[in-house]
Amino acid sequence: MPGHPAAPASGWLPVSPCGSGCQPADGVTRPGALLLVASRLCALAAIVVAAAFGAALLPGLARARWLCASYRAVLRCSGVRLRAAGALGHGGELLAVNHLSWIEVLAVASLRPVRLVAKRETGDWPVVGLVARRSGALFVDRAGLRDLAGTVAATADALRRGHDVAVFPEGTTWCGAAAGPFHRAVFQAAVDAGAPVRPVAAVLRLPSGERATAAAFVGEQTLWDSLVRVLRLPRLDCELTVLPALPRVPDRRELARRAGDAIAAVTGVPHPATRSSRTNGTLVR
Repeated sequence: MPGHPAAPASGWLPVSPCGSGCQPADGVTRPGALLLVASRLCALAAIVVAAAFGAALLPGLARARWLCASYRAVLRCSGVRLRAAGALGHGGELLAVNHLSWIEVLAVASLRPVRLVAKRETGDWPVVGLVARRSGALFVDRAGLRDLAGTVAATADALRRGHDVAVFPEGTTWCGAAAGPFHRAVFQAAVDAGAPVRPVAAVLRLPSGERATAAAFVGEQTLWDSLVRVLRLPRLDCELTVLPALPRVPDRRELARRAGDAIAAVTGVPHPATRSSRTNGTLVR
């Protein structure tokens, strides 16, 4: 996108220049829009509470299916229409997804039971944290990365046991008109487990077909700010394109590059390369 700040090619901590300047200004909120937001919030509250109870009480497969249905319900009540193309494999895949918002996270998790690699803070959020923990989320400390090796090992173990694991290799959200580098560390889990990497391209669009930068969760927004901004939109399309699994190579750098290129071919937005860096004495690539 002309005029958009360049993506930083740093190793870690993930940083995105996207913020309020990437999004259209909020207009005057009409009474009808306020009523729409209020009604959607009421429905969402009921769904989230039901999802939390199901996550806490149901066992294994029943819980996983309940959460998939709950994620789909959250999207519908938020005015988001999921449009998915392509097919997943038979399990045990690392799903590499470009990161725009909380929307594509729920969309991917609604396709079938999948474990998410999420930032550590998510596990401490009220209600959402409970659901994340009970869904088998794998948490990573994006700041210190002291536990990065442990997260990679836990992800590899999940893949070996046949679980699909969804990762967001940019490490932070972007507006969709620009994209971030795919950090390579998360791909080490697929290398260690001998598991396939399957890119999944996410695009958020308005009914007109325009890219919906208004729906991105970027900058200084809180989750509440992002949610209300999405609820104010009459409708939103989340397009997921499940791409063919990448050829297996024992090089996480090459896997990251190929995953970024495959997704960029769908979204039209390139993912720049990263460079190696050291954090707390650990080489991160």
